[in-house]
Amino acid sequence: MRKLIAIALLGLLSTPLMAAECSTTVEANDAMQFNTKTISVPKTCKAFKVTLKHTGKLPATAMGHNWVLAHSADEAGVISDGMKAGAANSYEKPGDARILAHTKLIGGGESDTATIDVAKLKAGEQYAFFCTFPGHAALMKGTLSLGQ
Repeated sequence: MRKLIAIALLGLLSTPLMAAECSTTVEANDAMQFNTKTISVPKTCKAFKVTLKHTGKLPATAMGHNWVLAHSADEAGVISDGMKAGAANSYEKPGDARILAHTKLIGGGESDTATIDVAKLKAGEQYAFFCTFPGHAALMKGTLSLGQ
């Protein structure tokens, strides 16, 4: 019996560790809410994909959402400049270097994916994700960190 247990344990120890999950889905709804407030990106990922899925029914013109990632310190400026950029630019200032990753503005039933270059993230730094549609960031925001 002991030999059988030892063989079983050796078998478990010799199996490769599971690969890091390098993607996640964030849902947004017509009540101006993301379904998560935190995202941890495994540092073993080269790229990390965030798919934004709008689970509501309202169109982008009435209740559009996007997912924007920036350093926490840049959040207010990105939102302010995004409002000036308008809906045609998904409420994101074109070429804004403060935006680390983003999706386009989507309406109910739609989805879009943003890809984060994990090499640009630093452990211990504060990152924020938010929706830049006017007025939405007050409720639709969270934090992103570089994990293990």
